[in-house]
Amino acid sequence: MKSFKFNFSIVAAASLFALAFPVSSFSAEKELLLGINDALTGPGAVYGLPQANAVQMAIEEINARGGIKAGADNYKLKAVSNDDKANPTEATNSVRKLIDRDNVKYLVGFCCSGSTSAVASFIAKENVVMLVGNAAERAITAAGTPNLFRTRPPADFTGAAAGTFVAKRGAKNIAVIGSLDVSFYTQYLDAFEREIVKAGGKIVAKETFGLKDRDMTPQLTKVKALNPDALLVLGYVEPAAFVYRQSVELGMKLPRYGFTSGSEEQFLKVASSDQMEGVWDLRPTELTIEALDANAKTYVANYTKKFGTPPSPSSPYAYDQVYVLKNAIEKAGGAEDIKKVMNEIGKISVPKEAVMKYLPTDGTMFDVNGQAYTSNGAFQWQKGKWIYVSDLPSDTKTYSSFLRSLRK
Repeated sequence: MKSFKFNFSIVAAASLFALAFPVSSFSAEKELLLGINDALTGPGAVYGLPQANAVQMAIEEINARGGIKAGADNYKLKAVSNDDKANPTEATNSVRKLIDRDNVKYLVGFCCSGSTSAVASFIAKENVVMLVGNAAERAITAAGTPNLFRTRPPADFTGAAAGTFVAKRGAKNIAVIGSLDVSFYTQYLDAFEREIVKAGGKIVAKETFGLKDRDMTPQLTKVKALNPDALLVLGYVEPAAFVYRQSVELGMKLPRYGFTSGSEEQFLKVASSDQMEGVWDLRPTELTIEALDANAKTYVANYTKKFGTPPSPSSPYAYDQVYVLKNAIEKAGGAEDIKKVMNEIGKISVPKEAVMKYLPTDGTMFDVNGQAYTSNGAFQWQKGKWIYVSDLPSDTKTYSSFLRSLRK
């Protein structure tokens, strides 16, 4: 009899426990790997390293708040980072390792177009989601790859707006110096030139520099002899900064426009503030406090405290990727069904945690091409820093239709 009472007591206690704490209320904690593929060394690191830092910061924020609660599971995020050195072969090998060896299903980062395009060429065959950041080559999303999404707008989306801006400022004869062997810069230039020609102007020179070039005086000397109304500089931060510095050293007094991105600290490693004074950067609005909401201020403060240096303007593209994934996984009810998460990304509205100023297309963050759009802005270097002056005209619906028309 004692035995019966003992067992009954255990059963009764277990029943009461189950009523108080249903099994469904307990979340199984899982580890979810995010594969960071980016340029962590070499010339592309000015974009890739800040992106990788931004991803890591977002991961730590989410984990500190308990992770991602989706369905019956709770996911804590962990990063696996690879350096692709902005090289297509390295990027292919890097992503293959992340997928095949590390079993990563979610890929983030991707700052540079050549390396990113190499991965985009095969990613449709993989059961993964790829989120692209700063890489601006149009073809990356022109194919409409269903498991690829990009947070930065393509270069020519910005180039057209920039051409209109420069034309309205009265420039008719414009000389160009830049990385004209890099497709996304030439796409920007093609769109820019179309708008300049429409307004009755023309491009009078197209001079090229390489990523590792530091002496731009030969190109600048040729340009100076043509007496242009303005100079347009297209390229990564460091070579562009040498152009700005050496144009002043050669006594060139003309408006200087660029498509470079980059922080004040990055430019001041090469050129003085006086040499940069008056330079325009015509690019996506990116990380500009004056043009963004409170999230941007918090992001800058947290990044600067964590890494000891201010974030680059393009770094939030990668930060926002992580919150896109968080929200999509929550809506999908878990991270295991990749196609379900992918579909949720395609339908997602701009996450409340996003730093960048996105322009939704038909109410969603990403259009039918997997492409998101941020506002474009005109920035000018004034007394030691970039100042946001105004938005540039940006037509997302027209561009989205154009991008879709390029599918083979």
